[in-house]
Amino acid sequence: MFSEKDFIFNTTTFEINKGSFQWSAPSNIALVKYWGKKEHQIPANPSISFTLNQCKTITKLSFERKNTSTALSETKKNFSFDLLFEGKPKVDFKPKIQKFFERIEVYCPYLKHYHFIIDTENTFPHSSGIASSASGMAALAMNIMSLEKALNPEMTKEYFTQKASFLARLGSGSACRSIKGNVVVWGKHTGINGSSDLFGVEFAEKIHQNFKNYQDTILLVDKGEKQVSSTVGHDLMHNHPFAKQRFEQAHTNLSSIKKVLENGNIEEFIKIVESEALTLHAMMMTSMPYFILIKPNTLEIINRIWKFRAETKTPVCFTLDAGANVHVLYPENDREHILQFIKDELIGFCQNANYICDTIGNGAIQIL
Repeated sequence: MFSEKDFIFNTTTFEINKGSFQWSAPSNIALVKYWGKKEHQIPANPSISFTLNQCKTITKLSFERKNTSTALSETKKNFSFDLLFEGKPKVDFKPKIQKFFERIEVYCPYLKHYHFIIDTENTFPHSSGIASSASGMAALAMNIMSLEKALNPEMTKEYFTQKASFLARLGSGSACRSIKGNVVVWGKHTGINGSSDLFGVEFAEKIHQNFKNYQDTILLVDKGEKQVSSTVGHDLMHNHPFAKQRFEQAHTNLSSIKKVLENGNIEEFIKIVESEALTLHAMMMTSMPYFILIKPNTLEIINRIWKFRAETKTPVCFTLDAGANVHVLYPENDREHILQFIKDELIGFCQNANYICDTIGNGAIQIL
């Protein structure tokens, strides 16, 4: 287990002049939600998530060492990068990358020695409540670690992935859960060995067969920009009247869902996951200022899922992130039956009848 100090890069020679790497990193969907954070992207409560497979960001990082004739003080003065999104310059993304580089500079001091071209794209709509910041920052962190490994070839695989998760967290908290593993825990929890506030860790216990290849069909109720950013939403937990109870609830629910993932109790899984989703939105509705991020169609979908589950005894449930879209979760064995239900009754409530079929995945993958 590595500490924060272990992640400080201390090699002073940069022998790599130019090159490129490319990684894909998936989004993830939290089962027990992280909502509220302390300084330096430390979570106020632990969380656990399913890593997705199809919803991902693909990022290529090209780099070239800055002109050695430039004065050293000038070389180190600024970060230098160009940012392309889907092949086109995306100026409004640059401040977020700039802030990310500033946060991680102490751990990656080599960044100012290179000019970067960051070329990124998503397989899903950006800023639509499918955690594009999580997949985007995870993919960028993996590329940065590939550069660091080129500078330090003796780096271990464990160090590579833990530091990547650590760096990703500093860009977007939930990004640390998109590095490795199909079920990932982030945040210190007494019942989970190795859990940390600094990075995500792969769920170490054997997962019951009921949850293998679990399905997530994402109903795109609203593909527009989120009404409130995640950063603003997390900040609303400071001095929230129900924050203490919420954080205690998250610890309790994480203990419960740990047992569920091991014993395969889908009925209990459904109770925890749906309660967590509704609690997340209840916290936003009772903050000051308050927000209602779910839409009428979100509620209609939820009610239809409840009715279908009650009538057919099919183990389908929903969860939500901080937006209007609905993640429909269900076992692989029930896929055909539930997809037919979604097509017959739910896609009419999606924007332009759009939805994405996804499954549990395994984390980031190197392409180049």
